[in-house]
Amino acid sequence: MKHPPPEGPGHGNQGRRHRRGGLAAAAALVTVSGLLAACSANADSGKTTLTWYINPDTGGQAKVAENCSTGDYTITTQVLPQDASQQRIQLARRLAAEDPGIDIMSIDPPYTAEFANAGYLAPIPQELQDTLSKQSFDGATQAATWNDQLVVAPFWSNVQVLWYRKSFVEKAGIDMTQPVTWDQIIDAASENGGKVAVQANKYEGYVVWINALIAGAGGDIVSDTDKGIDASIDIDSEAGDKAAAIIQKLAHSSAAPSDLSVSNEGTAGSTFGSPAGAFLANWTYIWTNYAAQPDVMKDIGYARYPQSVEGEASHPPYGGIGVGVSAYSNHVDQSMQAIECITNPDNQGVNAELTGNMPASAAGYDDPKLHEIYPDDLLTLFQDSLNAATPRSVTPYWSDISGAIQSTWHPPGDVSSNTPADSAKFIDDVLHGRSLL
Repeated sequence: MKHPPPEGPGHGNQGRRHRRGGLAAAAALVTVSGLLAACSANADSGKTTLTWYINPDTGGQAKVAENCSTGDYTITTQVLPQDASQQRIQLARRLAAEDPGIDIMSIDPPYTAEFANAGYLAPIPQELQDTLSKQSFDGATQAATWNDQLVVAPFWSNVQVLWYRKSFVEKAGIDMTQPVTWDQIIDAASENGGKVAVQANKYEGYVVWINALIAGAGGDIVSDTDKGIDASIDIDSEAGDKAAAIIQKLAHSSAAPSDLSVSNEGTAGSTFGSPAGAFLANWTYIWTNYAAQPDVMKDIGYARYPQSVEGEASHPPYGGIGVGVSAYSNHVDQSMQAIECITNPDNQGVNAELTGNMPASAAGYDDPKLHEIYPDDLLTLFQDSLNAATPRSVTPYWSDISGAIQSTWHPPGDVSSNTPADSAKFIDDVLHGRSLL
């Protein structure tokens, strides 16, 4: 995937004005209390306090912050909203206002290029870039790169696999040691009273599914992203048609959960844990999600993400978190030292143990506690899936592209053969200011 410069060729500053204008407008909503939210030093000890804005989890990042606090600085955490889009908005507002109260931040991959392009991220020293590149999975490095520079430090790399109920596939007579397709699991669930659980609410998680379906059919949502708003919009393609056909088939089958149009990671997990549970496309944390349901836990199997086209390798969804340093921090050098510690393989393993969000490096998988929690073949599946995963397009305009897709592909019950073409036109109109989200 190509990584565009801050300004697409032939556009002068048009791309930068488009992005910075929207974020600067959002900055007007920042309050004085927000600007003063974080103290730069502990008055009692004289130690610097570094404030790390984290995505919600079950304590992994707080533990890593504790591990990486030193005699010179203490790392404290502030929790961002649950929804990734709201995380982006909150950080963008603060950064557009040049708020020094943010030192370190956990950033969802699709927004990395946007923040880097806007000048919000402090440059990572080349020596640290080299260390991070050597230790990280290729997909993690790709998602953390903008304009040929690593702009955030890969912390954890998530990937989706196909979870299934062993009792159901035995009843349905499916050999899960062989690759399966979306068509096959939808048919099996429909014919045997089961449900296929996915994420199809009007949010980023739905676009993650659409992107994986298109990638699995050999296509892209957009390409040539170095051209900025004039990137090639490829969703209206044979691959886009296949993705639409899969969504349409599930939505109109008896395998569709009743809450399909509002389903997210949590509700999909609940469907899978119910008596109707059959198949679930979801992230790595699912393995530890059913500790209170031992009958479900012992019935869980796992396999590679389903193929969009029979015989063509799937490209599972890639997710994760990169850790960046604010360009407006008063403590950039110390924050860089902190993110080196935060993202070292040992702390990636600590975070994975506590949250179920897997490391961004192979060395992180060496943590002995992970091998106590997860079967070795499942850890191997996670890593193999990461190597095959396809991140969402690295572009400063991903938020606009994603919003346009959500508007045209939702609800899933309305998806038809016309949807890819309709969405391609709307994406183009949004990027060029002819339509508003």
